[in-house]
Amino acid sequence: MHYGEIKNCDIANGNGVRVTLFVSGCRNMCHNCFQPETWDFDYGDVFTAERERELLDMLEPSYIDGLTLLGGEPFEPENQRALLPLLQKLKARYDDKTVWAYTGFTLEELADADCRGCCEVTKQLLELTDVLVDGRYIEEKRDISLRFRGSSNQRIIDMRKTLNSGHIILWDE
Repeated sequence: MHYGEIKNCDIANGNGVRVTLFVSGCRNMCHNCFQPETWDFDYGDVFTAERERELLDMLEPSYIDGLTLLGGEPFEPENQRALLPLLQKLKARYDDKTVWAYTGFTLEELADADCRGCCEVTKQLLELTDVLVDGRYIEEKRDISLRFRGSSNQRIIDMRKTLNSGHIILWDE
């Protein structure tokens, strides 16, 4: 997997202070995407074991609330397979840190075995995600007053509550 950027102390992409990983590769190609350069799966640098260790170390301070995954598209199957071990290590090391993930897929699409974003690790990745911001960015539904999302069709889903209840429950700060 390649990544375009890692931000430390990010306050724009999820609740609290976060470390943010912008993965490379996206086939959704939303019109007026804010980072079209990340559509290329080879954009940026290779996400090495050393870089993974550095990212996990960035999460250590108590003022860091967790990790946010953006893109590109974290739920492209290639990226999911690379991100699963990272999230497993994060959860084992920091049980108090949350994982936010942004995806152009809806949760319903990711649950559908026929969706190109669904693969053998999707369920595990979703189980390790605390908050999922789902849905493609739609220029016509752009709303700059929305917190943590760009268009009004996108949802902020509390994955813990959603998985426990069996129906979608939106995140409520």
